[in-house]
Amino acid sequence: MSQYAGLAGAGQTSAVCDLRSDTLTRPDAGMMQAIQAAELGDDVYGEDPQVNRLESVLAERLGKEAALFLPTGTMSNLAGLLAHCQRGEEIILGADYHVCAYEAAGASVLGGISLCPVPVRADGALDPVVIAGAVKEDDSHLAVSRLLSLENTHNGLAVPLADMAAAANAGRNAGLAVHLDGARFFNAAIALGCAEADLAGLADSVSICLSKGLGAPAGSVLAGPQDLIAKARRWRKMLGGGMRQAGVLAAAGLYALDHNVARLAEDHARAGELAGVLHSLEAGEVSQATNMVFFTPGDGRNDELRRHLAAEGVVIGGGSSGAIRMVLHKGVGDDALDRAVQGLISFYG
Repeated sequence: MSQYAGLAGAGQTSAVCDLRSDTLTRPDAGMMQAIQAAELGDDVYGEDPQVNRLESVLAERLGKEAALFLPTGTMSNLAGLLAHCQRGEEIILGADYHVCAYEAAGASVLGGISLCPVPVRADGALDPVVIAGAVKEDDSHLAVSRLLSLENTHNGLAVPLADMAAAANAGRNAGLAVHLDGARFFNAAIALGCAEADLAGLADSVSICLSKGLGAPAGSVLAGPQDLIAKARRWRKMLGGGMRQAGVLAAAGLYALDHNVARLAEDHARAGELAGVLHSLEAGEVSQATNMVFFTPGDGRNDELRRHLAAEGVVIGGGSSGAIRMVLHKGVGDDALDRAVQGLISFYG
């Protein structure tokens, strides 16, 4: 079942605690002031100072030559994949990584690029042996293996640097370039306790989302070598992502980088607290990593639980069966988390 099952239309204006996704974060007062004060220009002409600064700041933080601001994470990944690969070439990636499972096969539909999914290990990593085995030999009957696409975090799991490096090395040894879908890149870096550039340095290109736990209203950034980013910029235009006075969004992203990265650790701690409560209730299977909790009710009463929590002002996603993903974010403070905890206790007590 899709991880997005049950998400659309579940929100309510009276919700005290919304655990469906960290995409639900909204600009706070400081971010709104930064948006309002943004000096603007036409970004398609390269004249928006906020966009230029955002691209420069993230390129430097990640140790990359250049960066490109795009409207969405899906477009950021897609522009990167299209810049790496030609028609008839192939991307090796995790079968349930977001690029493969939840981005509508855009690389195949729009770029004529084949997706070669391989199994994802329980820890979120790809096995180097599996990667090497998926690379095609030089045969005119086969697609040309060109790119390895990794993901961190994966379902909240922060994949260790050693595992990332082993996967990346397996790809490079076979002649592949490496892309990293880092939608929650900063969650991973904080959980791993590593430098941002160390994580980004394992891949040739990195896509980072600003509109999840960081609280910006929209926007992602693709970072990588200068020549690759130049190609991605052309693809951004063709994909309809060339925005004009985009500094209103870039200013939000800059504010998020300055104020909302370190606080992601608070979301991780609250996720751990929520998981602890669910474990204590002994009501089903529970797992937690970074800011995500996955709960599978043992009695299968997913819909009943959802209705009960909604009446308490708590919104959760998930389908009528299986695991329910609960995501902690800057919109869920201690009081909101306590409302969720009390709702769970009253349901299972």
